[in-house]
Amino acid sequence: MFKLGLHAFNGILRREFQRFVQQRSRFLSALVRPLLWLVVFAAGFRAALGLSIIPPYQTYITYETYIVPGLACMILLFNGMQSALSMVYDREMGSMRVLLMSPLPRSGLLLCKLMAIALISLLQVYAFFAIALLMNIRLPYAGLFAALPALVLTAVLLGAIGLFLSSRIRQLENFAGVMNFVIFPMFFMSSALYPLWRMRESSEWLYWICSLNPFTHAVELVRHALYLQLNTQALLITLATTLVFCVLAVLGFRPERITQSAGRK
Repeated sequence: MFKLGLHAFNGILRREFQRFVQQRSRFLSALVRPLLWLVVFAAGFRAALGLSIIPPYQTYITYETYIVPGLACMILLFNGMQSALSMVYDREMGSMRVLLMSPLPRSGLLLCKLMAIALISLLQVYAFFAIALLMNIRLPYAGLFAALPALVLTAVLLGAIGLFLSSRIRQLENFAGVMNFVIFPMFFMSSALYPLWRMRESSEWLYWICSLNPFTHAVELVRHALYLQLNTQALLITLATTLVFCVLAVLGFRPERITQSAGRK
């Protein structure tokens, strides 16, 4: 079974990588969004937004340094949703039925899909880190390797959320609208761009929304890992949320729904 699963994972990974290579604009757009925040918006917020010394930082940092982990998770967020969009497209075109011919269970197929999404996303994240280093943003080199497990877990979480949404949406055009209702609230109502204590100074209810946002804990997990620290609370919440959405995605991934969708073509 392990050998069969490895073969299925290799096939799914090759398919996702070929799709990624053929869509070069996807790689560029994934980098343009965070770089726009890093270069343009951070320059304006640097003077207006003061940052106190909070974990995992041991000294004062620039705003650009603070937002790098959040922007890295932003890449994972958009990639997770775009990959889920491809799942809706495959279902609409009927190619999903080919995947279901595999003797692997649905949970194994979706796990292979999630890991393939994560590996493709990591290529873009580390490309972003390389550009950030070229811009003289100080990132600990050891932390770039230590953050790898946190980034993988975050990518699987966001991919699972995307696959869960794709299992509930039947038409391709509806998914694009839902993405906007998921991506932007998750990103902006988190600690990706502003510390939580800043949110609390602005609004107590906004602070609690950000605290309950699973994306906040994923960002904090990556942020602490970059500085060789473990945020146990963020790890437990991110891991639990990942398991929940993986189960929901598996339960929502029904072959009969795919057959019905293909039958309408």
